Amino acid sequence: MQRSDTVLKQVMAAFERDSHLKLHNHPIHMNFDGDVLTVAGEVPDIASKKRLLQLTRIHSEGSDLVDQLRVTANPPVGDGELRARICERLAQAVDFRNCVICARIKGQLEVLRGTIDEAGNDGSGVMEVTVEDGVVTLTGQVISLSHRRLASVTAWWVGGCRDVVNLLELVPAEADGDDEISEALHLVLETDQRVRAEQITINVENHRITLGGWVATDAERRQAEQDAWCLDAIDGVVNRIQVRA
Repeated sequence: MQRSDTVLKQVMAAFERDSHLKLHNHPIHMNFDGDVLTVAGEVPDIASKKRLLQLTRIHSEGSDLVDQLRVTANPPVGDGELRARICERLAQAVDFRNCVICARIKGQLEVLRGTIDEAGNDGSGVMEVTVEDGVVTLTGQVISLSHRRLASVTAWWVGGCRDVVNLLELVPAEADGDDEISEALHLVLETDQRVRAEQITINVENHRITLGGWVATDAERRQAEQDAWCLDAIDGVVNRIQVRA
């Protein structure tokens, strides 16, 4: 059996055991090129994507990964419409009220709010949104890790997004860690009107998030977990939120 087939078999077995989900309708492919492993395919949601990548890192024994996993868009959304929705959502977000919002359209930069000259002002920043085949790329600069992570989550919240590549820079630079992840998730849950953030507890250890507390519905419980999985640079999510009528 080829090395990639062995890793794929181990990853899929661990995925089904840990998540209790099967991906028979979402074929996953892996291919080694030297010590670089490319992971490709379609998955139903961001949680499945992050879980598969995490398990692949474990079972490929430190190989460099090329992530070509995409989340299925149902229904599919055209790149232009998706770009417009994301730019509008970012422009409406209170935490990005001082950011210049731009879109890259057919190679041309279009400033949708503010001016490029304002991007360097204290307390400001700039975000440029590019969409190609449902993959959203964010470039520019923001003022904190929480804002950087919130930008990714905001893109994921817009239906039709297949992946998010966050290349936003931090000005000034900021060291990452468990406290920063916890702070970002508090901000995300407070921003998401579908959950009641005050009833959810967050614990982060070694970049792994554990959610606790209680909510009124199973849908709210799932949404809080999805919000956590949408964060960049995390190593997993454990959902211990209870549902109470």
